Amino acid sequence: MKKTLLAVATIGVAAFAYANSNTDSSALVSQQCKITAEAVSTLKSLQYGNTSIRKDVAGLIDRHLKTPENRELAHKKLNLMVDDKSIDAGTLEVKYCS
Repeated sequence: MKKTLLAVATIGVAAFAYANSNTDSSALVSQQCKITAEAVSTLKSLQYGNTSIRKDVAGLIDRHLKTPENRELAHKKLNLMVDDKSIDAGTLEVKYCS
């Protein structure tokens, strides 16, 4: 539960830092991927269903990434992370955020 709260807080800080920009910086996109990996890992360990994970994390992605191309790419990575057998955030991050 602490990891989920940390992920939400980090997303909020990142969103505030980049709120004045019309596009997504590469740092924000990279940070969003890492946060997605952490959130997916945490929710998998809490035995959330895949549909719930996709819905909850997709909502965070949509709120914080501005450009449609970045949102689409983030959603693709999210789906790959959810379908992956690994529940380790580090493993997911290495596979999908590099």
